[in-house]
Amino acid sequence: MKRIGNLYKTIISVENLREADRKARKGKTHTYGVRVHDKNREANILALHEALLTKTFKTSPYDVFTIFEPKERLIFRLPYYPDRIVHHAIMNVLEPIWVKTFTHNTYSCVKKRGIEGCAHQVDKIIKEFEGKPLYCLKIDIKKYYPSISHNVMKRLIRRKIKDADLLWLLDEIIDSAQGLPIGNYLSQYLANLYLCYFMHWVNECLPELVRKALNLKEKPYIKAIEYADDIPFLAESKDVLHQVFKFIKEYIEEELELSIKGNYQIFPIAKNRYDKHGRALDYVGYLFFRKQKLIRKSIKKNFCHTVSRLNRRKPPLDAKAYKQAVAPWLGWAKHSDSKHLLKTIIKPCYYDSIL
Repeated sequence: MKRIGNLYKTIISVENLREADRKARKGKTHTYGVRVHDKNREANILALHEALLTKTFKTSPYDVFTIFEPKERLIFRLPYYPDRIVHHAIMNVLEPIWVKTFTHNTYSCVKKRGIEGCAHQVDKIIKEFEGKPLYCLKIDIKKYYPSISHNVMKRLIRRKIKDADLLWLLDEIIDSAQGLPIGNYLSQYLANLYLCYFMHWVNECLPELVRKALNLKEKPYIKAIEYADDIPFLAESKDVLHQVFKFIKEYIEEELELSIKGNYQIFPIAKNRYDKHGRALDYVGYLFFRKQKLIRKSIKKNFCHTVSRLNRRKPPLDAKAYKQAVAPWLGWAKHSDSKHLLKTIIKPCYYDSIL
């Protein structure tokens, strides 16, 4: 694999830092960090350029706090200046390089993929098993972000990047906290990169390993989809998936220095929500059945609660304001079998205007 150098000068250029500042402030123009930075915007950019040029840049102290929705997580927040600008400056240059390294079935943090692209791919894969048995293996990597090894992360980065100055900067950011800090702009891309070569191995080597282990005539049809650290595996047979689990557990523990929880599950995908001979694949906010796709129960509950509150508003909202208020959930509903749900909870006077 060809390694790439001569990137650092482009990253720390004043022009790239200005562009990073422009991108980093999107949706945050009125936040405290941006307003403070804007008091000396150009001087700050020049000072940051000098700090990066002389390698005196240091990651700022983190503001650490806990969130509880959708589950309890420790969040690490960095100041807007200089850290968020530096992260965007790095990704302005590295994003196209790393995205080309990611596999076709990696969906988080990749433009024109995302949750809806991932959900569409799951729909497509399920259709490929039409008329055949369909089983799913779901694994849970134990505390993925906090458990990421810095040594492994640095080794994986060096498989593609050889620029010593850029490696210094990336190492400095990586070593600023244990594992990968959730909340860093850079962390989401590094999390993808950490599993990137594992996914290449899954796509290119795993079927042949399973074939040999089970003494099959042909390679079994195994499909995997990655969204962050959530990777379901689909195949026609439980035996195949048990063997898949054995191989991926060995790879993840030995190559990535991570561990898989013991609560892994192998189950048949049900035809629909009434089918008692299987269950749904709960993934990226949806419940995937073989002939049906529904919204995840927690998302549906929040949607119904919000709509109920809006329906009781006095004076009532106009159609435009109502649509804006429910917009975060409309995407889920429109891309699933939720027509009956919408007709049930949306007031008739708003129904036509929001769809």
